[in-house]
Amino acid sequence: MKRFHVHVGVADLDASIAFYSGLFGAAPSVTKPDYAKWMLDDPRINFAISQKCGAAKGIEHLGLQVEDADELAEVYGRLKTANGPVLEEGATTCCYAKSEKSWIADPDGVVWEAFLTMGESTVYGDSPDFAGLSSDQAAANACCAPQVAAPASTGCC
Repeated sequence: MKRFHVHVGVADLDASIAFYSGLFGAAPSVTKPDYAKWMLDDPRINFAISQKCGAAKGIEHLGLQVEDADELAEVYGRLKTANGPVLEEGATTCCYAKSEKSWIADPDGVVWEAFLTMGESTVYGDSPDFAGLSSDQAAANACCAPQVAAPASTGCC
């Protein structure tokens, strides 16, 4: 069964942990000096927050987390039929987890990841350069989210 994923950049991690713990009625399942994550079953969501220097505040990216390789293959197939450039990142470390993932941006620049978590990591991880995804909405310094290039100007504001 798939799990919806939301990652939010925050200015004050402690205040945000207190807020979301109250909102969800649960403490985070993972807490690091710059990161916290709730793995909730009601609603079924992987909700993460991070406080990174220079990262955008607010929603950084959305995603679909899967439970096994078959579900990952199914979601990867959906990314390809969504008709946008897909970045197949493969095995990576992100948000204190080892994962297999790919990325896509919707027509309005909302960045999505599809991933299978395979274990924990002692390091946060890095964001690779995702210049192949075209989006002017995605945060350039978002945690683990694609570093995307802005589309060519069309003369519109």
